[in-house]
Amino acid sequence: MERVKELPGKLSIRWRLTIAYGALFFVAAGVLLVSMYVIVGTAINSVWPPLDTGDIDAIDAAIIHARWYNAKDQTVANARDALLQSSYLALAGVGILAVMLGYFVADRAMRPVSQMTATAKKLSESTLAHQRIDLVGPDDELKELGDTFDAMLTRLNLAFDTQRRFVANASHELRTPLTINRTVLEIALSDPEASQDLKALGRTLLEVNARNEKLIEGLLLLARSERELAVRKPLDVKDVAQTAVEQVTPFAEDNGVTITTELVSAPTIGDPVLLERSVSNLLENAVKYNIPENGKVWIRTGMVDGALVVQVANTGQHVPAYEVNSLFEPFRRLHADRVESAKGSGLGLSIVRAVVQAHGGNVTAVPREGGGLVVTIRLPSR
Repeated sequence: MERVKELPGKLSIRWRLTIAYGALFFVAAGVLLVSMYVIVGTAINSVWPPLDTGDIDAIDAAIIHARWYNAKDQTVANARDALLQSSYLALAGVGILAVMLGYFVADRAMRPVSQMTATAKKLSESTLAHQRIDLVGPDDELKELGDTFDAMLTRLNLAFDTQRRFVANASHELRTPLTINRTVLEIALSDPEASQDLKALGRTLLEVNARNEKLIEGLLLLARSERELAVRKPLDVKDVAQTAVEQVTPFAEDNGVTITTELVSAPTIGDPVLLERSVSNLLENAVKYNIPENGKVWIRTGMVDGALVVQVANTGQHVPAYEVNSLFEPFRRLHADRVESAKGSGLGLSIVRAVVQAHGGNVTAVPREGGGLVVTIRLPSR
């Protein structure tokens, strides 16, 4: 009984409608059969001719009447038995037909919902402006649902446009004053008559300005990564990783970290700038949070089980397994109370996750034996 009670939750709405329609059709056929069973007996009784015994003896007449009405009862019983025997096969056929008709009716009823589902699957940020369900039909509940969904898509398109304009405006409005500040500070530091105290203050302000620039750049990149990809072109992750390694190598050398590469061709489709930035973030994090001396970073690319894989591992401090997932949250750092915030803004892994998810992939991290992390990106192949 418990399994029977769980069945409705395991069946799709299409099959539940099919069973409901089929059951109603089958019950209607059963009611019709019972009605025919009653009607046959009533019809035979109503048309059974009366018996005229004439002037024969009363005893003989009684015997003849008894046999006559016994024949009527037997005829009714035989007719009903014949009706039942032939109706069993008919009822089985009606049951099969009921399921077929029920599925057809359910399919017709669910077709507008299937149309809405197909439209929703094709929707993206780039198609919201012109893609609509535009359901055609009578003004019923499904038509009202389709129109409501179209109105929601219009509001979403307006929200995305507002976000795009905000990111573009913020990019200009936030970067410009920081650029001016950096220029003014660099001019002041280049003045040979500037005092040592002024130069020390200028260098400190330059570091703060640079950190704010990185923070704003990371926030804007994170906002861009969480939206639908605007650029999709064929690329090889091997080339993307090689470019990222070349960019990070000077930073790694300054920190005494050695980068070892094992790059194998892995073609895919996506935004090369965003993917390059995500790989660079992984390498920069691997260098920043490494051991003080003789640190190592390993990066590998290739295909594994039909999926594109980029893996970055590093030496470093021990990372508890329960803290790994939280590192992908914005502004989260390992042991934030003991790690200098100047190392970064806490957006590196958040940007990596946003970029990878925008490309339809996933990113995971596990503690490396001996200290450090092993971060693995998996993307769909071309």
